[in-house]
Amino acid sequence: MIQTIIEIILDILVIVFILGGAFIVFTASVGVLRFPDIYTRLHAASKGSTLGVAGILIGAFIFHYMEYGIVSGRLILGVLFIMLTAPVASHLISRAAHLRGAKPYGTLKDQYQEAIDAEKRKQDKNAK
Repeated sequence: MIQTIIEIILDILVIVFILGGAFIVFTASVGVLRFPDIYTRLHAASKGSTLGVAGILIGAFIFHYMEYGIVSGRLILGVLFIMLTAPVASHLISRAAHLRGAKPYGTLKDQYQEAIDAEKRKQDKNAK
């Protein structure tokens, strides 16, 4: 009796993780299509892939452990890899977009460009 209750709870947990991850990936893909500029699109893509894929992999990990008794190191490494690389990649892409001149949508002030200009003035002042 107790064993079946635990199995039901774990089945529900697997369903929640996999469906939740799929929903997050779906909403992120809609966000990539609907958002106006590269920065908001990149935010949707990076957060959606990080949370969605991690949720699906965690659900798969619980399923494999529950059904086959397998502790899959590949799934754990996949979650860690996604959690570490997606935010870094999105940061680098957004920085490259800014350096190429992509302006944020609807902002009056570009604080990042002001910080870059201030740093350049400081370096020029120190060089003299």
